[in-house]
Amino acid sequence: MPVVRISGADDPRVADYRDLGEHDRLVTRGLFVAEGRFVVERLIDDRFRIRSLLLNKAAFAALEPRLKDLRPGTMTFVCETDDFESLTGYNIHRGCLALAERPAPRLLDDLLMRAQSLVLLEEVGNPDNIGSIFRNAAAFGAGAIVLSHGCADPLYRKAIRTSMAATLRVPFTSVSFADLWAPALSRVHVAGYQIVALTPGEGAVDIADWARRPRTERVALLLGTEGEGLSEESESLADVRVRIPIASAVDSLNVSAAAAIALYELRQQQ
Repeated sequence: MPVVRISGADDPRVADYRDLGEHDRLVTRGLFVAEGRFVVERLIDDRFRIRSLLLNKAAFAALEPRLKDLRPGTMTFVCETDDFESLTGYNIHRGCLALAERPAPRLLDDLLMRAQSLVLLEEVGNPDNIGSIFRNAAAFGAGAIVLSHGCADPLYRKAIRTSMAATLRVPFTSVSFADLWAPALSRVHVAGYQIVALTPGEGAVDIADWARRPRTERVALLLGTEGEGLSEESESLADVRVRIPIASAVDSLNVSAAAAIALYELRQQQ
């Protein structure tokens, strides 16, 4: 458990932590950053390959009993709280960061073999919404999440934080190109899932009525982008369209709130 106390943000031994706000650079390096003691403990519990930790004194004292569970040779750097912003490029009031290796991408067919229920997300670009949906999926027992091209990265630091580390635990896969999304939805259907599109549009069935009906054992909830909702093509590939009744003065629900309600209804009727 090597522990190094650095003297300032210009210490070359913590060069990996410079400009962590540039997420694309992290992805190119095959890394992601996690912040906060709770999330770091989840990383340790789930055996992610952690490159190193950067902690202030309080975080080090709190996490020290867990550091013995790190892989041999994993560096732990301890610095002053004031050094975080000048080093990383953004304000970190928790005083706790970890750099970890991105796991190998999951294959869609692998998830389809294992999961009884899915959440399918189309162009949900807000990382807070992504994090909240993963947290909802973990709370209500969804088996996996499939993200289209244009969705925020579940391993973006804000998504991890908002999810309370659920993005580290709920299996997911991303469809890399926009023109592969419709074939992916077709593959979900062929695998025996009933695709249920959430939409406020006319003709959609009340979600409570749908949840009480007989249906296949395998269900995939399909939700669209925060602004425009689902594309016409994706909606046309759904087996059923459902809506969540809301007051007429409100156009729609936030996508993460809609996901929570739909997952709850599904769980209640199982």
